[in-house]
Amino acid sequence: MKAQPLPIDPLTTERLILIPFTIKICKNLLNNDFSDLPVLGIKKGKGWPDQDVLETLPKIIDNLSQTGAPTGFESWMIIKKETSEIIGDAGFKGLNAEEKNIDIGYGIIKEERRKGYAEEAVTELIRWAFSTEKINEITAKCFLENINSINFLKKLNFTEIKQEDGMIHWSLQNK
Repeated sequence: MKAQPLPIDPLTTERLILIPFTIKICKNLLNNDFSDLPVLGIKKGKGWPDQDVLETLPKIIDNLSQTGAPTGFESWMIIKKETSEIIGDAGFKGLNAEEKNIDIGYGIIKEERRKGYAEEAVTELIRWAFSTEKINEITAKCFLENINSINFLKKLNFTEIKQEDGMIHWSLQNK
C-alpha cells in the first residue's frame, strides 16, 4: 500500500519554513532552472543546491513518481525565514506503510551548519510524521565515523539498533 497524497501545508518553526519538493521543482533544479522558487516566495541560498542535493534529486523524483504528488513522506526544502533562502533539505525516503516506518535524512549547506537548523527542521518533520498516525517508527543511518551525525541522532533520542557495513542503523519509536 502506498501513501496517498495529503494536503501539504508548509511546516513552520521559529526560524525555518519547510516546503515539500515537487517533481517539477526537482527536474528544474537538475537543469539549473530556479524559476519555480520566486513563485513560492523563496530564493536559492548561497551554495545551494550543493553536490549532495544534486545527487539526491533523482531519488526524490523517483519517490515522488510513485505517488504523483507530495505526500509529506518525501523530501522538504529547508528555508531560512529571515532571508527566504533555501539552506538545505530534510525528509523521508518513502513510506513503508505495512511496517508503519520511514527513513529520515537531512543536509544543510556548509555555510549554515552548526547553527541548529538541522535539529530544528528534523524535529519538526518527526513531529509532523508522527502526527499523521501513519508512522510508528522513524529510522536513520549514518557512517560509523560520522561523530556529528551520531551525536545529532542521540540528541533527538534515536536508539542505535545495529552496526553493519560501516553504517550505524538508528530507530525512533512514536511514544
